[in-house]
Amino acid sequence: MKKTSSLMLALVIALSVASSGCGRTAQISEAKKAYTIGMIVKGLGNPFMEACGKGFEEALKEYGDRAIYQGPSIPTAEGQIEIIENFIAQKIDAIVITANDAQAVVPALKKAMDAGIKVISFDSSVAAEGRLVHVNQADAKLIGRLQIQAMAEMIDYKGEIAILSAGATMTNQNAWIKYMEEELRNKKYSGMKLVTVVYGDDLRDKSYNEAMGLFKAYPNLKGIIAPTAVGLAAAANAITDAGLIGKVKLTGLGLPSEMAQWIKNGACESMFLWNPVDLGYLAGQAAHSLVTGEITGKVGEKFIAGKLGEREIIKDPTGGVQIMLGFPFKFDKSNIDKWKDIY
Repeated sequence: MKKTSSLMLALVIALSVASSGCGRTAQISEAKKAYTIGMIVKGLGNPFMEACGKGFEEALKEYGDRAIYQGPSIPTAEGQIEIIENFIAQKIDAIVITANDAQAVVPALKKAMDAGIKVISFDSSVAAEGRLVHVNQADAKLIGRLQIQAMAEMIDYKGEIAILSAGATMTNQNAWIKYMEEELRNKKYSGMKLVTVVYGDDLRDKSYNEAMGLFKAYPNLKGIIAPTAVGLAAAANAITDAGLIGKVKLTGLGLPSEMAQWIKNGACESMFLWNPVDLGYLAGQAAHSLVTGEITGKVGEKFIAGKLGEREIIKDPTGGVQIMLGFPFKFDKSNIDKWKDIY
């Protein structure tokens, strides 16, 4: 009897150890699970988007996750929706998207979330109901006001100015323009007049032609603000070709690598930007944290975003939630050589 009891006890212990071992193996396997996360950019061939993609891939590589970088050949919502549908069919774990149209992509993204796919927007946000969290590059009000302040100093607070934007349906562009217009209502800008807002749709040729059109339509134009990397480079090129360096001032948001030549020749006196590589990196970190369950998208949640350190989920003005990257940085002749080889 004692012998039988001993055998039974040994068996129970063995099963317990085996069960415990299986549990640890499952936990380790789960911890090392590789996720597939897709980034949908506004359009292929956009240097800013490519820089974001670089950071995104860097972030996922740290976890052994698979990164997919895609975008439409022409920056449209329809092109992005097609990619979303393909990602749903592939049953990937998360989608990171910068929207060409904040509302148009929502039904497809809701379908993705219903299928268990985590959705994060970055750069140009998706409407709150179409994503779990937005990764924001910087405070929209600050970005808008900085560009007006820079232009005002360039033209001594006097004259006509125009805005060369990307797309009329892009959330970030519209938010920045809204705050530019708000800043202009300050009495100190009474000598300045915003004559028009034109759209280059983040296409080089169209942006260039829109800039050329501004010179003809407004012969007294003193400045252009282009809050888009594609538009800023195109406007600088147009100012140079039209022989208007020093006559039409230019500022906006651009890539140092793309704008170095135009800052050096005087077509663009100064500009602003955050690090797009870091923006993509933060988006990748947030996506990984969502698919692992480290965060769920609630205000107050915190996570470690790799080399960027701790980040917190906060409310955003649209009724959703966001994670903030940081502050824009000013580039001019004094520092462009330092940054042009970085991004």
